[in-house]
Amino acid sequence: MYHSTIRHKAFIAIVVSLLLFKVIWVAWACWGNGSVEDEKEDLLQRRNYLVDKVVVEPRRLLHEMPGDIGVQYQGEWALYSCSMLTEALANMAELYPETKDDAVADIDSLIKIVKSPELRRYDRMRWGEDPLESLDGDKSHVSYLSHLAWMIGNYKRIGGDEKYNQLHDSLCATMNRRILQSPILNIPTYPGEPVYIPDMMVAIVALSDFAKLTDGKYSSTINRWINRAKAEWVDDKTGLLVSFLNESGTVDSTIRGSYAALNCYYLTKIDTAFAKEQYDQLKTHFRQKFPAAGLMEYYDRSCWVGMDIDAGPVILNLSPSGTAFAIGSATFFDDNDFRNRLLKTAEIAGHTVKRGNKRHYLLADIALVGEAITLAMRTNRAKQGTLGT
Repeated sequence: MYHSTIRHKAFIAIVVSLLLFKVIWVAWACWGNGSVEDEKEDLLQRRNYLVDKVVVEPRRLLHEMPGDIGVQYQGEWALYSCSMLTEALANMAELYPETKDDAVADIDSLIKIVKSPELRRYDRMRWGEDPLESLDGDKSHVSYLSHLAWMIGNYKRIGGDEKYNQLHDSLCATMNRRILQSPILNIPTYPGEPVYIPDMMVAIVALSDFAKLTDGKYSSTINRWINRAKAEWVDDKTGLLVSFLNESGTVDSTIRGSYAALNCYYLTKIDTAFAKEQYDQLKTHFRQKFPAAGLMEYYDRSCWVGMDIDAGPVILNLSPSGTAFAIGSATFFDDNDFRNRLLKTAEIAGHTVKRGNKRHYLLADIALVGEAITLAMRTNRAKQGTLGT
């Protein structure tokens, strides 16, 4: 009995010590969160880690993706890793101008990776044709094409040369034509599947970036899409843009926290006022405070433990992807209290490690794409004067 009591007390002491260590660790890791300058060292070291892991040979990058998710999702995650890192590098080039030259070179390499046959394979498998060799055709390919166009737009945004101008023109012309040919003004990511609104959003962002570079080309398409979204694709119960549209254009009433948060992030790049309305509704319906700050994956039902390829492991209702994507809007709208709470949750779940001039969440060893997404979200600062428009 005596020895049992001793073991019980020792176990409690170990648990308390681990919890105390975790509390101290989270406080230390989040100490500099806040201003652009306070976060600079942390962000630059995360950039160093990601460049080292992502700017590699295409096959090596694909091997960084979990093997058990299959070829399609390996390709998607590799594409997202490249596009989100590109976004983060472009953002940081504006926040920290001394990084611009390196950012231009790294984004150039990332574009070449995404153009490679190895990265195009997942999309080619689903559509039965190569996305870059079929630009004159009518099949969608919207996810692959839009991410590549978005990356080129970021390359141009920070002073990249003209080497991708012709490709950029072709990508945007193709997407614009295919969108306008659709009676519902949306095109599917894959054949036989619904329209995923966040995937369409990337196309609209890419066209919006192109319009800024070309004195408004495709602005009419962007405006048509946004106006129709406001009028037809907003959920009655939550006031949020829907996550899916059926093939006929009818609304699927399922609203996902991860998709809604991603929609809000993309909207910060297209329509600031609409983005703010959506962000406020997102916090109203999906914000969770206990046991950690973040976003729920489902606002209308509980999910104590679940797994989703897009949201990640849902535990106690909390959506890992939704929580990460929400950082983007919180950053843009200077919602610093909520942003800091989200970053603390990310630290609790991810646990930062630092080696030399690199740092990353341990979870990046499993899902590298999550590290790239979080860096893009953390650097999504509004340009001066943007919030007033």
